[in-house]
Amino acid sequence: MLLTTTGIRLVGGRSTSFQGRVEVFHAGQWGTVCDNSWGLSDAHVVCRQLGYPGAKAALGSAAFGRGSGPIWLDKVTCDGSEATISDCGHNGWGTHDCGHGDDAGVVCEQQGIRLVGGGFTSSQGRVEVFHAGQWGTVCDNSWGLSDAHVVCRQLGYPGAKAALGSAAFGRGSGPIWLDEVTCDGFEATISDCGHNGWGTHDCGHGDDAGVVCERGIRLVGGGSTSSQGRVEVFHAGQWGTVCDNSWGLSDAHVVCRQLGYPGAKAALGSAAFGRGSGPIWLDEVTCDGSEATISDCGHNGWGIHDCGHGEDAGVDCEQGMPENNSNSTT
Repeated sequence: MLLTTTGIRLVGGRSTSFQGRVEVFHAGQWGTVCDNSWGLSDAHVVCRQLGYPGAKAALGSAAFGRGSGPIWLDKVTCDGSEATISDCGHNGWGTHDCGHGDDAGVVCEQQGIRLVGGGFTSSQGRVEVFHAGQWGTVCDNSWGLSDAHVVCRQLGYPGAKAALGSAAFGRGSGPIWLDEVTCDGFEATISDCGHNGWGTHDCGHGDDAGVVCERGIRLVGGGSTSSQGRVEVFHAGQWGTVCDNSWGLSDAHVVCRQLGYPGAKAALGSAAFGRGSGPIWLDEVTCDGSEATISDCGHNGWGIHDCGHGEDAGVDCEQGMPENNSNSTT
């Protein structure tokens, strides 16, 4: 998947337009950005330039695959307030000491939508949308599962488990942006659904809408123990596995926390919970342990690997769930 605007684009994020390798257009040619000094302030500028509210992660080491052609920028130093990446400090166009193995990438805050107040679980919360430079909530009038499906898919989850109202995840603040939302369930974003118009409503924050999404990650093959199993992730409409190259406890911590567990006890490889089938989605996963989801971690790019299912990664999570887990199967 590629998203492009105003001389900048994200490439290699597959079906997900809000993440990818950063490429800039200069002197009639697209080229990449080197990851020397690459950080979240730089990523914020890129994401805002592309129309997103901001960035969730700044990635290096060609996390979304190696580009080709010129490496246009190196030693990018943004303070986060610049309008475009070219307004930031850098070594000069085409001046670098990098290879395409150092290509920089970003994960942007998706499509101006977020879930707030879900506690330990990032896949649930009060729905908030970004409009006119400000975050606001959605009213629960007419709020249902079709609407929740659109929200969850927009956030990269397979779909929704529940649509909640009456400020189930706490009352928001600021504007109530949407009311009488009517989705048929197939729209790409909540703003594509019918609604009363931005900011037109007869609600209070006690009517704030929420969702519980299918997490997009699951543990399979752990037998009667739901807190362990082969790691499978949902991407491009299909479940697939994770290769055990570079797989370690920091990566397992992110998986377990994404599933709602406190953390991980062990990171396992060599198909310890049996061989999966279908695509191998992730390889060379490198998390520092603080990421919200495994997709926020560094990796080779979706579907790029040199593995077989005999190398499927698994985890054993610490038990003690803040909520019942329904994303594990035997």
